[in-house]
Amino acid sequence: NPGWEQGPGTTVGHDTRPDSSAPLEAAGNGGPRQMTIPAPVHPARRTEPGLRPAFTPLASARSSAKQAERREVLAAFLLKLGLNPGPRDLAPIDEALSHTSAGLPRNHEQLEFLGDAVLRLAAAEFLQREHTPLSVGQASTLRAQLVSDRWLAELAERCGLEAVLLIGPMAAGDQAGRTTVRAECCEALVGAIYECWGGAAGGLSAVHAWLDGHWRREVAVLLADPHRHNWKSALQEFTQGQGWGLPSYSTDQVSTAHADPRRFRCQVLVGGAQKGEGWGRSRRDAEQAAAEQALKTLGPTPGRGS
Repeated sequence: NPGWEQGPGTTVGHDTRPDSSAPLEAAGNGGPRQMTIPAPVHPARRTEPGLRPAFTPLASARSSAKQAERREVLAAFLLKLGLNPGPRDLAPIDEALSHTSAGLPRNHEQLEFLGDAVLRLAAAEFLQREHTPLSVGQASTLRAQLVSDRWLAELAERCGLEAVLLIGPMAAGDQAGRTTVRAECCEALVGAIYECWGGAAGGLSAVHAWLDGHWRREVAVLLADPHRHNWKSALQEFTQGQGWGLPSYSTDQVSTAHADPRRFRCQVLVGGAQKGEGWGRSRRDAEQAAAEQALKTLGPTPGRGS
């Protein structure tokens, strides 16, 4: 057949010439070539009005249903805290209560950073408003207790925060670490409430509505027992006041179990003599327990001077 050649490997008699009706690319080495035309993209199937769509995005539908359910759970939780969410977007609340261990795209860390600053400002306002006679030093000491990880973890437990917390299985199984998780997400929740209720335009009012009652009870306990939760500092002040110098601590790990309340053992010495012993899940807890015992041995008690 004139004008074209059989290519190698083609079957004799089979016409391999391009379709003359198809468009050609610009000529180059070897002459013009037939263009490759992509297969047409067919639009998604449609159905007649009133019928179900031919394809239902089940994943999206389930996601929407879960989001609606999650919002109801969070709204009920906020009502328990004394806050009415109304029609507010609760995405920040959901983010604050999603711990990093859950592996979700958004987690509590950014709101924990914000919550730390909001918590300190709100506590300072509370003390300035309700405990004006306190000195700056006394107010600072009290504020440190009101924003401590210990207090946040206890607050989270009282409020039932774990019931609405999204957490990974490994973190959930770490009993010793659960206290830290509660404290972190509780602080993040402070930041989220601040954001949801308007930030600088009203967020602090919502934080006070939630926390002031808890702070009143905590301050009453702390003022009645100034040494509470701060035994090491109290022991140091007492021994220095008596001219005995600084206490020294010797702490040993005696267990490898993370949740063991007797994992660490601490002895505290004053003037070279042991005056207290304590046990705890962490070194800090053991030292605090030892300092508390030493204070009970050395400190002012009824019938004894300071």
